[in-house]
Amino acid sequence: MDIERIKEIRLKQDGLSKTLGMEFLSTDDPDTCQAKMKVDERNRQVFGFLSGGATLALAENLTGVGSMALCPNKICVGVNVSGSHVKAVLEGDTVTATARILHKGKTLHQWHVEICNEDGELISSVEVTNFVMNPSK
Repeated sequence: MDIERIKEIRLKQDGLSKTLGMEFLSTDDPDTCQAKMKVDERNRQVFGFLSGGATLALAENLTGVGSMALCPNKICVGVNVSGSHVKAVLEGDTVTATARILHKGKTLHQWHVEICNEDGELISSVEVTNFVMNPSK
């Protein structure tokens, strides 16, 4: 999925994805997009582990980028995010989120996101539903 246009828009604005250190990546698969995030002081808990909230934010932001790439000139917002965390990640590691679209409707997109550590081990599994709408004028 080519997300270069969306990346340019995101880089010009401050927001949660920039604050937490997310880097969005295009892929060769038209139904898949990726993001990386280094675990550091911006997104870890006080114990040095990646915050579950930051993990869910990574999934929601990534699927928002994906939905916007699939629906140019539309606004896409998360309306449901549900995840399970199965392994901890320590500060210094980098996680990779891979999002695959499961349903592309006119107004709803359903995504499945797998987040893995540098060793390729599953860290979290997240489902995201995005609402797709026209921008207000």
